[in-house]
Amino acid sequence: MNQESPSLQRGECQQARNYLRAMQGGDRLFFYHSNAKPPGLVGLARVSQTNLIDPTQFDPQSKYYDPKATPDRPRWYTVELAFEQQFPLIPLATLKAEFTPEELPLVRKGNRLSVMPIGETIAPRLLALAGLGAQDFSPR
Repeated sequence: MNQESPSLQRGECQQARNYLRAMQGGDRLFFYHSNAKPPGLVGLARVSQTNLIDPTQFDPQSKYYDPKATPDRPRWYTVELAFEQQFPLIPLATLKAEFTPEELPLVRKGNRLSVMPIGETIAPRLLALAGLGAQDFSPR
């Protein structure tokens, strides 16, 4: 997990865009590597900046290019993250065995969202799976 200040790449879906817009500075999050083999949760981060205009929407060479977006009327925003803590990968298979799709939408078959909220009762269980014990996971 890169410990610099990455931004979350936006998803192409309106729901993911709405989740990104709802994030506030100080929000804590679980970092999920979807392209790892196997995919899974690998650490914790905190939102350090919000409502950053995603510059890729203006770049015709980018896969995130949006011809309807203009610098005066951007359509896509992102957030910047601050690294908190890395932990051993919790594979998606483990998450599927521990949580129902209603508890953790990440395990829902066909889920492709790049960002989603985690319930307050689910976060402590994820922390326990990561071996971090019962630390407080208040959003801010």
